[in-house]
Amino acid sequence: MKFLRTNWTGIILCLLIAIPAFFLGKLLPVVGGPVFAILTGMLLALLIKRKEVLQPGINFTSKKILQWAVVLLGFGMNLAEILRLGAQSLPIIISTISTSLILAFILYRAMKMPSRISTLIGVGSSICGGSAIAATAPVIGANDEEIAQSISVIFLFNVIAALIFPTLGGALGLSNEGFGLFAGTAINDTSSVTAAAAAWDGIHGSNTLDQATIVKLTRTLAIIPITLVLAFVRTRKEKKLDAAAGTAFSFKKIFPWFVLFFVLASVVTTIFNLPAFVTGPLKELSKFFIIMAMAAIGLNTHIVKLVRTGGKPIFMGLVCWIGIAAVSLGMQHLLGIW
Repeated sequence: MKFLRTNWTGIILCLLIAIPAFFLGKLLPVVGGPVFAILTGMLLALLIKRKEVLQPGINFTSKKILQWAVVLLGFGMNLAEILRLGAQSLPIIISTISTSLILAFILYRAMKMPSRISTLIGVGSSICGGSAIAATAPVIGANDEEIAQSISVIFLFNVIAALIFPTLGGALGLSNEGFGLFAGTAINDTSSVTAAAAAWDGIHGSNTLDQATIVKLTRTLAIIPITLVLAFVRTRKEKKLDAAAGTAFSFKKIFPWFVLFFVLASVVTTIFNLPAFVTGPLKELSKFFIIMAMAAIGLNTHIVKLVRTGGKPIFMGLVCWIGIAAVSLGMQHLLGIW
């Protein structure tokens, strides 16, 4: 009862933002529900004068419900099925992911950017946009403004890619298979991959949508090793800080256990080959929880400050995006696909 009295107003506000954002995301997948939610939250944050009563529920939604969303995301990942269908794209996927992470690290050092937002942009660009950012942010302890900044950067290049890649692929003379690989490896978010592949199919009368989606899902598997590595890196760092400060280190308190539950959900889905009527609703609930969390993050973000500090993150996102696209096409050429 105490929890409800403290948190219910903020949670209800996030819910009221998330419901229309969820359906708008269905209507405009190239934008997506999380972007609608985060923008609505940022605009409402300018209008709400007294946030004190809302703040506990907003904070709960941006932290705990985001973690629940990541756990549920695991039920949409049948590891064996995804790898079986997407194994041929693994060399390109590994190359593009490595490229994005390396470029993000180089720019982080060269431009002296904050480490957390650099990590979020690098991971979001290389794996699967908003879902990767949602999974990574709690692991590295990113704050709401850093999450909002990285989501905004990823969204910008998602939209550009969905709009120009079908025309670019045609100009480059890509085959249907080549464009499926290009869209699946060089576009950040699943909804934008779907939009670009559907546009290509409309132009060429082909069926690349399934292939592009499978490649994208295979790429999404990288969330598991990357979040686990980041979790252990942060745990080790916190242990050193506690040792230097002379305080007791608590692995149980520091380690992001939701990552292990996410992996467990994926393993359960794989071992028991859970049917679509079980995993489908859980995947939709995961998407809705992510949208709720993005609404909360928007409410905690100052839009003016976000715009003022956006130059370096946008440049990093641009470089990662161009690097991924170039490596995707280059690997296809080396492998004789294009």
